[in-house]
Parts: sequence; C-alpha cells; structure tokens
Amino acid sequence: MKIKVCGTNDAVFAAEAVRLGVDYLGFIFEPSSPRYVTVEKATEIVSSLDASLRRRVRLVGVFVRETPDEITKTMRRTGLDVVQLHRRATEEDVTALEAAGYEVWTLAGGAEGDGVLFDSSHGDGDTAFRKGNYKSIIAGRIGVENVADALALNPDIIDVNSSLETSPGVKSTILLAAFLAKLH
Repeated sequence: MKIKVCGTNDAVFAAEAVRLGVDYLGFIFEPSSPRYVTVEKATEIVSSLDASLRRRVRLVGVFVRETPDEITKTMRRTGLDVVQLHRRATEEDVTALEAAGYEVWTLAGGAEGDGVLFDSSHGDGDTAFRKGNYKSIIAGRIGVENVADALALNPDIIDVNSSLETSPGVKSTILLAAFLAKLH
C-alpha cells in the first residue's frame, strides 16, 4: 500500500515528506482550494527536490476544470508524473491524457482511469469503495484516528490531506510522522 499526501504547496514540507517515505505528492491546481498552488510554485517545489528524493516519489497534478490540452501543458511545465481528475471524467479526457503519456486517476462515478479515487469528502463522486482493474485510492477525512478503518479496506493508495494541517493549506511534518507511524 502506498501513501499520497495531497495539497503540497511548500518545498520544505515536500522534501521532508519524501524523506519520511511518502510515495506520492499531490499538487492542487484549483484556485478555490486553500491548498492551491500555481504552476510556477509547483515547478519551484519540484525543482527544489534533490535528485535522490525526486527518484523516490511520484508527483500528482490535481485538476478540476482544465481541458486535457491545458492539463498536458501544466504537466510538461511542472514535471509532474500523474494526472488526477477531481471531477467526473469522460472517456475522452482519459484517452487524451493517456495518449499524452500520463497515468490518469479519476474520481469514482466518472470514466475509469489507471487509478480511481473514492473520496468521502467530495459530493460529486461515487464514494462506495471497491477494487477493480485500476489502482484503488481512498481519500476524504482520513487521519490518525481512523487510519485503521482505511487500512481495513485494503486500498492500493491512501490519500491524506487536511488531517496533516495545522490550518487550511499549512502541512505539518509532525502530523505526517504521527500518521505514518500509525501505518506500521
């Protein structure tokens, strides 16, 4: 099982998260999110990771409104690896982004990608977790207090975000370390 920390917007936190063993870092490109990161800031964070850290992590761009062409431009500019469509994706979205060379994760309830995200905090998706011919990703209000419940579902990836924050958009390596300790 892998761990994704979403809402990455700080280079120091990003580097420490990778050192602590996080498998994926997510960058949210939705301006309405308190975890929003600009293309320039994401590029700066990615560039700041030293080569050994960069090899140990996959970087995920989270998109809500952008077209596949806009997403592809952002992905190329930032050097991210995986596209996460946090909306009801269409088959056309998935096909176009896979054709551009990206692994694509989609929100349950839309077209299936290489990964399907079951997010209990997102009202636009199907939140009933299930396995399939994709990476199963569970998200939404997962923290130290309920990580055992998430583990019991045996997902491929657990996606954590706000439970690692001291305030909206401000991640804590102390909270991350406590969360990771609960996994072992």
